[in-house]
Amino acid sequence: MRNLKRHDASDIFIHWFNAASWLVLLITGLGLIKNERLNPLGAWLPDALRALFGGGSAGGAVLLVIHEVAGVLWVLGILAYLAVNARGARFFLKEIFSVRPGDMSWIIRKMGRMTVGIGGELPPQGYYNMGQKAFAQASVAGGVAIVLSGAVLLLSDKLLPASATVLIGWAVTVHYLAVGLVFAGLLVHIYMAAISPEEKPGFRSMFTGVVPEDYARHHHGLWVETLDKGDTGTK
Repeated sequence: MRNLKRHDASDIFIHWFNAASWLVLLITGLGLIKNERLNPLGAWLPDALRALFGGGSAGGAVLLVIHEVAGVLWVLGILAYLAVNARGARFFLKEIFSVRPGDMSWIIRKMGRMTVGIGGELPPQGYYNMGQKAFAQASVAGGVAIVLSGAVLLLSDKLLPASATVLIGWAVTVHYLAVGLVFAGLLVHIYMAAISPEEKPGFRSMFTGVVPEDYARHHHGLWVETLDKGDTGTK
């Protein structure tokens, strides 16, 4: 059985770069939340991380610097990807925001199969299935909100005047909620991509760049049809 190319090197890089960046940002971000009512992990993580970096306010200051530097590097990495593979980025955005007939039926049936074991045959999907589209849509929207609100917070004690208190307060709220949205989708994405047995070929493709043809025909039939017609169907 032949393999079909699905991802190029820049796609694989940005995927794992995002994963590493989000991991650092999530851990340090949670470490900065001392309020136990707002931190889903309680006080142990902030206390442990602050102790690791010197304890008290000094440890919190180091955490904040790490969080800010990681955030800036994440944005720079995304901009570098856009410069290297703008065509791939346009393809990605076009695909994830193109909801086709059968997509809603796919996600309803998929949820039924995953929860109660019924749902029937899944409608054919394109380059991304509707589950992948939903996570990608949340990630893009949430990512934009995270970057914009994070920029306000980064500049809050450097350029913004004291009168910007309301803007900063809203930035904190948007930042927190956007991270929660992306993290919720990320949990489902990790299960579907890395744990679900039937998705193993898709997970391996994020290392190899290729998927088996039989897997592609079963999971992304509409995409393979474009390949059969001579259209690359990719970036």
